[in-house]
Amino acid sequence: MTDPVAVGPLAGVRVLDFSSVVMGPYATQILGDLGADVIAIEEASGDTNRVMGPGPGRGMSGISLNLLRNKRNVCLDLKSVAGRDAFLRIAATCDVVVTNLRPAPLARLRLDYAAIREVRADIVMCQAHGWPSDGVDANKPAYDDVIQASAGIADAFERQSGTPALAPTLVADKVAGLTIVYAVLAALFHRERTGEGQFVEVPMIDALTSFTLVEHGCAAVPEPSLGPAGYPRVLAAERRPYATTDGWVAVLPYSASNYNDLFREGGRLDLIDDPRVLSAAARAVNAGDLYALIDPIIATRSSAFWIEYCSRHDIPAGPVRSLDDLVAELPIAQHPTMGAYRQIPPPVRFSATPASVRRHAPMLGEHGREVLREVGLSDVEIDALVGDSPTTE
Repeated sequence: MTDPVAVGPLAGVRVLDFSSVVMGPYATQILGDLGADVIAIEEASGDTNRVMGPGPGRGMSGISLNLLRNKRNVCLDLKSVAGRDAFLRIAATCDVVVTNLRPAPLARLRLDYAAIREVRADIVMCQAHGWPSDGVDANKPAYDDVIQASAGIADAFERQSGTPALAPTLVADKVAGLTIVYAVLAALFHRERTGEGQFVEVPMIDALTSFTLVEHGCAAVPEPSLGPAGYPRVLAAERRPYATTDGWVAVLPYSASNYNDLFREGGRLDLIDDPRVLSAAARAVNAGDLYALIDPIIATRSSAFWIEYCSRHDIPAGPVRSLDDLVAELPIAQHPTMGAYRQIPPPVRFSATPASVRRHAPMLGEHGREVLREVGLSDVEIDALVGDSPTTE
């Protein structure tokens, strides 16, 4: 449910969300959950995320019910003089602007950092797009699939299974979204100390490459290289959930004692204190072989048995849960026009300034008049601006 009274650590911060699809809206959803007043700008046709999969009503997909929460929504035609002027009037009241427009379209709209800084000198503007703005690909389109492939994710799958593949989740969009959040927070902290705003760029390719190479730089990082890139343990073909007598379970023996307990339970006394398990380095080098030895042991018992056994012996383990199971455990909230839906709770727990859901996902243009009045437009000006757009009271 929503709590209109609750405030988070970003209470008092106003964010202008000039982004679309998932990357930018995910970032601004988080900023909203943390207490920021987020004003999202959409075209009258609506954002793609509103039609990404089925939903309870027109213009509201299941994805957008959570992705667009804690935001007020305004429809503006930014190609018109009046629409651009209204955008800048709103921007002048904001602390942060987030956009995922590429440099060329942003320049055509005359809404780049220089233009926005004219109306608020200490603004923090974060521009996130596929490729660095100082490179030859600056204005190339980029979506999650393309960035995954270009940032090594597909290659990691090929090294593990022999076939390039993409992670079945929007990892590039969401990693870049999280990067936007920490970049904005750092820039706000700098402004709090110095009074200086700034422009922040988040290229998706850089965000995901950095993320991927944390472990997969591995032996290729020293110069000269000590071996190929790729962290062997994670790339082992045998790294996967194990089949039990009645399902699947994830088990990750992480110490010599963990392995010895599993070997003992499986009747493989010959493997106790095997040299391959006695040190962390040996376990990493031999991960694939060791996982293969565990596989037939896990297959002899039920999932419940192994969860209990591993808990008793302090072996990291957990059930394989379905996406449907995860959704079914979410709390039910009531959208004022779309009805009941499953709400994804904010994942961070603050002791003094809790994150919260204060607003349900807005309908297209729901807060247009409200926001435009706040920034000083008269009703006559608003009427002339919105015309037949979906902007409502």
